[in-house]
Amino acid sequence: MVKNELSSLNAFDFLKLSSIRKKKFKDAADTPIPNEYPVNALARRLHPVRQFVKVDKIIERDKDCKTYVLVCNREKGTEELAYFAAGKYITVFLNIEGMPITRAYSLSSSPKESLQGKYAITVKGVQGGLGSRYTLDNWHVGSELEISAPEGTFEYVGLRDAETVLCIAGGSGITPFLSMAKAIADGDEDFNMILLYGSRTADSILFKDEFDDLASKCSRIKPVYVLSHEQKEGFEHGFITRELIEKYEPKNAYSVFICGPQVMFNFVDKELAAMGLEKKYIRHELFGEIHDASAQEDCPDHEKGSVKITVHIMDEIKTAEGSSDDTILQILEKNGIAVPSRCRSGECGWCHSYLKSGKVYAPKRLENRRKADLKFGYIHPCCTFPLTDLEIEVPYSR
Repeated sequence: MVKNELSSLNAFDFLKLSSIRKKKFKDAADTPIPNEYPVNALARRLHPVRQFVKVDKIIERDKDCKTYVLVCNREKGTEELAYFAAGKYITVFLNIEGMPITRAYSLSSSPKESLQGKYAITVKGVQGGLGSRYTLDNWHVGSELEISAPEGTFEYVGLRDAETVLCIAGGSGITPFLSMAKAIADGDEDFNMILLYGSRTADSILFKDEFDDLASKCSRIKPVYVLSHEQKEGFEHGFITRELIEKYEPKNAYSVFICGPQVMFNFVDKELAAMGLEKKYIRHELFGEIHDASAQEDCPDHEKGSVKITVHIMDEIKTAEGSSDDTILQILEKNGIAVPSRCRSGECGWCHSYLKSGKVYAPKRLENRRKADLKFGYIHPCCTFPLTDLEIEVPYSR
């Protein structure tokens, strides 16, 4: 702006800047500066720090499995729910007898339903699971909850993904695919879905009626049900193997989205590797947290037992003790220390912390740290196990 009005840029030209600016101010419109710019208002609506909701409806799905329909808690100040792309998850903030924990649950509702002030998540009981057990036993219609905005990267992106997506699901890992299927039927997502959904028996298939109904109305959705413990007409039998994938794969290029238990990831990844698919077309939703360091394939030999963790949180220093078979995050939570966390799977980096001293172990399959983090000693406590006593620095308290 100034350069165009000055013949050249030298030390004397700067003496003219004041008069030029005064003229610009004088010629400018007298419209008052807005209290909030539209782009900032939109960002705040899409990415609120917290959302407050109530349980509006509970649907029994399977043994120890429920769907919770959540609506705005206007008494707490939430007038609308953040919009999202199908495939996202929300983090629920819980406090169990003084123990602050978080749990991430995929949204099974559609983006369109969020505009109506509704989210839906499905919780399935996990053996020994603290969060799922508490939720299934204590949430009721009217329960008030605090949740995050929708988060995660498990979504369709046209610039990256193929026009057809072969979706592979196992158990309650079906939830983000229901959201995607609804979005396709609503016209909010533009891709073809071939769904291979593995369950033990026909009776244990979650959302079968919903997928069948969506498929009957939208030709872009094709569900295929695979039963591992039962042979039944109209269903595939066995596991989701290379042969089954090749049976249903489209002729043209396609992406693969996978969500389910870790044992399924391990098996399917080997099958896809044998097929020679490009890694850029394979997407994983890291589903749930890990437990038991000694059960991990690449865990180094170490002396199991109790460890002590010294935690620096801003100006505070706290200590925690726990089992070396628990992750650092699990130990902190069991000691009542609230620290940032979201996905609990090593993906989002929300719990990013500095390791001041001590030795740790993180499974290679969950190693999503940046190179700079590896170089300068930063860790993801949600998927990192202590091998010795530790001293860490957490950016802030939750």
